Amino acid sequence: MARRIAAGAAYGGGSIGLLGAAGVGVVLAELQLAKRSVGGGVAPVPPSGDGWYGLAYGLGQGHAEQLRMGMLGDSTAAGQGVRRAGQTPGALLASGLSAVAERPVELRNVALPGAQSDDLDRQVTQLLSDPARVPDVCVIIVGANDVTHRMPATRSVRYLAAAVRRLRTAGAEVVVGTCPDLGTIEPVYQPLRWLARRVSRQLAAAQTIVAVEQGGRTVSLGDLLGPEFAANPRELFGPDNYHPSAEGYATAAMAVLPTLCAVLDLWPETDHLDASRDEDMLPVAKAASAAASRAGTEVTAARAPWALLKHRRRRRLPAQTEATPTEPSQVPREV
Repeated sequence: MARRIAAGAAYGGGSIGLLGAAGVGVVLAELQLAKRSVGGGVAPVPPSGDGWYGLAYGLGQGHAEQLRMGMLGDSTAAGQGVRRAGQTPGALLASGLSAVAERPVELRNVALPGAQSDDLDRQVTQLLSDPARVPDVCVIIVGANDVTHRMPATRSVRYLAAAVRRLRTAGAEVVVGTCPDLGTIEPVYQPLRWLARRVSRQLAAAQTIVAVEQGGRTVSLGDLLGPEFAANPRELFGPDNYHPSAEGYATAAMAVLPTLCAVLDLWPETDHLDASRDEDMLPVAKAASAAASRAGTEVTAARAPWALLKHRRRRRLPAQTEATPTEPSQVPREV
């Protein structure tokens, strides 16, 4: 994994050339150290969080209109590194969305550990295979494997743009959690850390541009977990020293939830800018660059070619709950 990070930085961003021959020697030495630690443990197969959340809102006097949510992407979207379904980011977001909307939410997670952006087409097809269960909103988290496997950024964002376009055409709102900062991985040191961060942010900015152009919103994950990882590495890293732990996923989910709710008009904050929170309207490219350097930043389209840069207030997630399996007797009726 460490070797792939460095190679991705070299071929994807052309950054190793900036280091010179001596710098390359240092990077290679860092690779030898990092690869002994990264992935040294065994990450469990991510549990399935598919099912209904907040079903109690559909009981009693009448049935609330349900929401359908799709989760797409790689191992981070799937929740690799935790053992309980309620600890996966999809389950955390579905629980939070249900609590805010006071409506039952059906989650379908088609994310695949190890997936790159070129797998999004298959995932979208799987998610849209049943016309009666088209999601109201989808969350995509992808990009880390594109960096480590040296996929050119132009190809990576082309696949993402196509996925967002298909989901929007089908009627789903889309929120993209952009490429996380691979420089926050604990065993990665300088200058390898700098290379990983550079390429990760470049891809995150490009993802923001194409997602917003296709009608989606983005939330930068970046180094969101960096301070937490540095302070509590044993708590926020999973057993493989690469994927987040349950606490790490909860931190990321709290950053995405406000945008997930806002895109469905469920969040009390509007899209009006709040200067006290460093919010602004910028050209899309500048907004993407600014978001990539500050984790937790939302970017949404405004008047072309402008975009809104938002820093929404976060709320604590509700207590973790497990999904209720979908059964005919349990599914709320349509209103």
